[in-house]
Amino acid sequence: MFTKNRKLSYSLAMNEALHQIMSIDESVFIIGQGVKSPWYVGNTVQGLLEKFGPERVIDTPVSENALTGVAVGTALVGMRPVVVHPRMDFMMFAMDPIINEAANWHYMTGGRASVPVVIRGIINRGGEQAAQHSQAIHALFAHIPGLKVVLPATPYDAKGLMVASIRDDNPVIYIDDRWLYPVEGEVPEDLYEVPLGKGICRVEGSDLTIVATSYMVLESLKVSETLLEEGISVEVIDLRTIKPLDEELVLESVKKTGRLVIADGGWKSYGTSSEISAMIAEKAFEYLKSPILRVTLPDCPAPASSVLENEYYPKSKNIISVVKRLFQKDYREGLKYGQKSKVFRLPSTV
Repeated sequence: MFTKNRKLSYSLAMNEALHQIMSIDESVFIIGQGVKSPWYVGNTVQGLLEKFGPERVIDTPVSENALTGVAVGTALVGMRPVVVHPRMDFMMFAMDPIINEAANWHYMTGGRASVPVVIRGIINRGGEQAAQHSQAIHALFAHIPGLKVVLPATPYDAKGLMVASIRDDNPVIYIDDRWLYPVEGEVPEDLYEVPLGKGICRVEGSDLTIVATSYMVLESLKVSETLLEEGISVEVIDLRTIKPLDEELVLESVKKTGRLVIADGGWKSYGTSSEISAMIAEKAFEYLKSPILRVTLPDCPAPASSVLENEYYPKSKNIISVVKRLFQKDYREGLKYGQKSKVFRLPSTV
């Protein structure tokens, strides 16, 4: 039974998860760059060094490959490390221990060994940080067999998914977005888990499904409220985990609404939105009343200019524009495959 639900920020929800699980499990430790500095990781690890000491909160030199390799090695002998990469972009230096080692050991040993490591990558969108400091490469890791990939969008999930990731015997890529750090929500004081591989329906609707990840979930919730006033009922699905993907939840929603918009904070080509589109085309094509549309980053590196950033990063207004275009297409051309639809009041502009 959960007790004392209270408001907590996204970043402090992660912090609480680490405090609680490190208190009951001595095999859990943190290793990474800047884990002693709020400049690197905000308040997500505050108080941990003072409470658990430098043996369990290890601030390392700048060597992503080495520190990740150390974590994988300790996981192989029974520890449960949490690796912190304060800028996800530089996880590229750690691809060998992540992909060639962590993802493969369980299979290469015939199940005799496991690698229970959490590799936390932080996305730093905006702030004129440009192409080498603000990339969202979650789809890259989801492509790799043997890795699980989670993207919490709420404080509740930030805590619960962190706990579940640490307790999982597989390597987990845990991705948090700095844009979400100040977001507050109800978080129980108790220690709890949010199951990996299970999404959640945030808002029920009947006319359109929006499947979203990370900060785009919150943008999609704004869209749902706005479009309801215009007579369009939007269902919002928060994937929470993109590997494994909760196909059943997405399929059920699309079969009900017949329309799908995917809102993802990564690039469009060969990304998360592409995988979901392909899955729907393979398993629910006959239910579609309209084309699948996607709202993602454009296929180009992030700009440094704040003016260009405002155009580069998708927000609720971009989703609304796509949804209105979808319904106007329905109205003008009629629905394919003999499907019937309500007549919606068209927006004044598209």
